[in-house]
Amino acid sequence: MAVPADKKQFASAAVAIRLFDSIEAGDIAAARACFVPHAVVWYSIDQTERPRDAVAATLQAMVNRMSDITYSNRRLQPLRHGFVQQHVLEATRRDGKRIGIPVAVIAQVEKGLIVRIDEYMDSALVAEFRKIFD
Repeated sequence: MAVPADKKQFASAAVAIRLFDSIEAGDIAAARACFVPHAVVWYSIDQTERPRDAVAATLQAMVNRMSDITYSNRRLQPLRHGFVQQHVLEATRRDGKRIGIPVAVIAQVEKGLIVRIDEYMDSALVAEFRKIFD
């Protein structure tokens, strides 16, 4: 029997909320658990795909170097096989500067876990954000 669309949409929304809440809490292990092992994330800024563990390492570096990480103004649209979310990634750099980057995420979800994310953001704003790594 097919699962009704509303139950699949509920699963997609639940994993989206769990992912971004986990990152805000600095719990990268919980964020990593939102993905299937073979998941990939594609980034618009360099048009590359990265596997789940590389993404988790990048997220861990971010939470180690920044404070007060939030995904504000979340606009989540659950879909039958994934979700679309727009938000503003905000954080405070070590130099005290608060920055924000508008982001759009398109995710594919299977059985309640993320298989793929396509993430779109402005490369100029990302350069400002990445000053934490300099």
